[in-house]
Amino acid sequence: MGDFWVFGYGSLMWRPGFAHIETRRARLHGFRRSLCVTSHIYRGTPERPGLVLGLDRGGSCVGLAFRVPFELRDEVLAYLRDRELVTRVYLERALPIRLENNENAIAVTYVVDRTHEQYAGSLDEETAAKIVSGAVGQAGPNEEYVLNTIAHLKALGIRDHWLEAVGRLVT
Repeated sequence: MGDFWVFGYGSLMWRPGFAHIETRRARLHGFRRSLCVTSHIYRGTPERPGLVLGLDRGGSCVGLAFRVPFELRDEVLAYLRDRELVTRVYLERALPIRLENNENAIAVTYVVDRTHEQYAGSLDEETAAKIVSGAVGQAGPNEEYVLNTIAHLKALGIRDHWLEAVGRLVT
């Protein structure tokens, strides 16, 4: 077995938290970045849930791919599972990605489980902004999460027009 790739589309891009030996821009086809996961702890409460990112079906998503050396496989996968599978709203998948140099690879990534109770569905910008606005959890205001994500994406040269539209509505 050799090295493997991890695809990040949200906070993993600027705060991966695991050792890797290479980072490259990549595109995942068949899934899009979306505020499709209700948050009852970190960005909302059970009484007033917020929204956080998930990879939902349809479209494509530009993110970052991290190459992890084979000898760190078990350690990195354990870390990612602890981080991403807390409530089981995400499913671990090995999916094809296209790296920035048109090279194909398979990457571990986490997509939303559409059957999970935290799945919010495919929301329009206005509905997402209404849910985000005013929601606060243990990690702070939901608006801060959305605007911080947009700022980080822009700093990486990645545009997400849908998320940016949500951001304009919550400010």
